[in-house]
Amino acid sequence: MHKKKIASVTLLATAALLTACGQNKGASSSKQVMKTAVTGEISTLDSSKYGDTISSETLQNSMEGLYRFDKKGQARLAGAVKVTKSKDQKVYTFTLRKNAKWSNGDPVTAQDYVIAWRRTVDPKNDSLDSDSYQVIKNGTDIVAGKKKVSSLGIKALGKYKLQVTLENPIQYLPDLLTGAQFYPQDTKIVKKYGSSYGTSSSKLVYNGPFTVSQWTGSNLKWTLKKNKTYWNAKSVSLSAVKVQVIKTTSTGLNLYKGGQLDYAPVDSDYVKQYEKNADYHTKTTPTNGYMVFNLKRKTTGNVHVRRAISLGVNKQELVKTVLHSGKAAQGFVASDFIYDENGKDYRTSAGKLMTYNLKQSQKEWALAKKQLGKSKITIELLTSDMDASKRVGEYLQSNLMENLPGLTVKLRSIPLKSRLADTSKHNFDMVYGTWQPSFQDPIDYLTIGGLFNLESDYKNSTFWKEINQAKSTYATQPAKRQASLIAAEKQLIQKDAFAAPLYQAGVSYLLKSKVTGFRLSPYGTVAYYWDVKIK
Repeated sequence: MHKKKIASVTLLATAALLTACGQNKGASSSKQVMKTAVTGEISTLDSSKYGDTISSETLQNSMEGLYRFDKKGQARLAGAVKVTKSKDQKVYTFTLRKNAKWSNGDPVTAQDYVIAWRRTVDPKNDSLDSDSYQVIKNGTDIVAGKKKVSSLGIKALGKYKLQVTLENPIQYLPDLLTGAQFYPQDTKIVKKYGSSYGTSSSKLVYNGPFTVSQWTGSNLKWTLKKNKTYWNAKSVSLSAVKVQVIKTTSTGLNLYKGGQLDYAPVDSDYVKQYEKNADYHTKTTPTNGYMVFNLKRKTTGNVHVRRAISLGVNKQELVKTVLHSGKAAQGFVASDFIYDENGKDYRTSAGKLMTYNLKQSQKEWALAKKQLGKSKITIELLTSDMDASKRVGEYLQSNLMENLPGLTVKLRSIPLKSRLADTSKHNFDMVYGTWQPSFQDPIDYLTIGGLFNLESDYKNSTFWKEINQAKSTYATQPAKRQASLIAAEKQLIQKDAFAAPLYQAGVSYLLKSKVTGFRLSPYGTVAYYWDVKIK
């Protein structure tokens, strides 16, 4: 979501009316407009810098990488037409699609991938998704400033031939490469705009099913328009999707009932109100709701404070009384999502970590107060100012203050873009967010997973040893690899409480019956519009 990662639920979009020309065959183009909305702003359209769901959704509908998810949620070649692997499964050679073009008419070339990927791992760009490049040769060392950006395992072998070299063999590369952080960028346009690339819809070009227009960098409305230069434009039925930011659920539902929206998210108390409506849809996703702590601050740097808070949230009650969908977290890696070679759920094998335990929480809290020499402790909780986020923040504030004597939780709710920036700058005590995975493997949750500042702040040698073994030594030994990942999760979440898992998100929404082909991504709540048709 991956970083990728972060903010929560939501989509909602609108569209522009296009006139039908002439003959009255089938649905007229004027009908092929979807009206929807999202619950937060776009932070950036620079695929090297985004870190939120709304930006990801916009990019995934307007850009295309080597792979794209098909209608069954399987990763299929998209920007490439062929791929070969070396015998050791570390080197992939992609033959790019020669008929793929940018919206300005430029061809999409191998060099466009090289420049984009290098920008993402370049420490100067402070990418929120650079952790995704740990699997690419030298990616980790480049992000840490230990190697040159040019040493990244990606090379243009010709105009339409791209070579990707991995650190170790992985089975989930196609899924991973569907992510927006692996999209190409038009080399000419990146050079033209420099640091302002992607800061508005006019300061980049697009190679996906739609283009983006009318986004100035801070406004709350924009339009997705059918991209006429897209290689598979004939498969796209919608002429436009018009999107508006609506941060309160009630406003969105009122617009939906008034016919001004074709899609509207439903959350919190509204679920019960609409769950019997014919337009209502719901499902549990592998998206995490969680908190991360700032290890650099004295209070939240105390492990007993972190354990007390992680154990002290009544997660079942949060889901039942506030979210009304999804389920309480049993650990940081989602359940019913990742299975071993015998078909057993990873979560079942790893067990339940940091579920609600008031007695143990209060023991940890007593130890925390003793070590800090305080009977009263104040901690700030940072959230975005989206309605759903504020509701969760208010519950966490109330529940924790009730369960932990002497604790005062202060809420600070700010626009998502600012929340992401403050988190990266360590300007928080603890922060609440949501994160959707990019591929179906525990390592995505444990090394990316919305875990802000993990690489820089978390130095536990046991954790990193287990992670490195899972990446290298045991890369082709599934049972041993999973054992290392389970040990790593227990160290990170149970012993050190770097982050507090809260819930596995559900997504609920209303969708007009005239809309067909609408899909959410396999991993969360990103809306896909390229197969949508209005009846």
